[in-house]
Amino acid sequence: MDFKLKGKSAIICASSKGLGKACAKALAEEGVHVWLSARTKETLEAARQEIAAISSAGVHTVVADVTTPEGRDALLKACPTPDILVNNAGGPPPGNFRDWGQQEWFDAVNANMFSAIDMIRRTLDGMVERKFGRIVNITSVAVKLPQAELGLSNGARAGLTGFIAGIAREPAQHNVTINNLLPGFIDTDRMRGVLKAKSDATGADLDQFSDAFFERLPAKRPGIPDEFGATCAFLCSQQAAYITAQNILMDGGLYPGTF
Repeated sequence: MDFKLKGKSAIICASSKGLGKACAKALAEEGVHVWLSARTKETLEAARQEIAAISSAGVHTVVADVTTPEGRDALLKACPTPDILVNNAGGPPPGNFRDWGQQEWFDAVNANMFSAIDMIRRTLDGMVERKFGRIVNITSVAVKLPQAELGLSNGARAGLTGFIAGIAREPAQHNVTINNLLPGFIDTDRMRGVLKAKSDATGADLDQFSDAFFERLPAKRPGIPDEFGATCAFLCSQQAAYITAQNILMDGGLYPGTF
C-alpha cells in the first residue's frame, strides 16, 4: 500500500535505536525525509547509514537530547516545519516507588510527558495552517496495564495520555491527527532491561524467566521493532486521516481488557 507520504518531512525523537529507529526506518521507506535525533553521535550516525541504505529520501541527524529545551530548539532549527512528529524518549528506570524522591519524579515527567507536550506546542499550529499533520506519541502498554516496577513510567505516560485526550480532537478538521502508540514487550534494550528487573525481583534466572513470560503472552513471543515501525507509518498515512485521539495497543494481546 502506498501511504502517500512521499516528500513529507518527519522529526523522530530518540531515534538512533529501538522503537524510534524502527519508526524512522518505516517512514523513510515511504519516501519521507526524516530527521533523526539522539544524544550519542556514533549511534546516531550508524542509524543514519542503516536507514539511508534502504531509502532514497533524505536522512538527516541532529545530536540533541529531546528532554532539554536546547535539544528541542536544535531539532526544530534543523526541521522547522515538520509534517510528521514522532514523540519518543527513553523510559525512566524500573524500581521500587519507595526509592524515588522528587527529582526522580520530575525527571520522569519531564522526559515522558512535558517534552512531548512542548514539541506538540511548537509544531501543531503550523500543521493546522498547512492542512496536514501527523503526531504519534510513543507511550507504553503500562498506560492501560500498569506495572509495579514501572511506576515512574506509569505516572508520566498516563499524564501525557490525559493531556492528548484534551487536545487531539479539534485539529482533526484540518487533517491533523494525534495518536498514542502503546508498545508492549517489543524486542529492544528497554524491554530486556524491564525483563531483567522483573526476573531480579523474583530471584529467577533471566533466560528461564523470559521464556516463561513470553509463553504466557497470547502471541508467545516479543514484538519485532519493524512491526512497531510499520504501525507508526500507517498512523502517519493519508489513509489514517480518520484515526485520531486514540491509544493504539501493540502488545501481542498482553492487555486483557475490552476497552
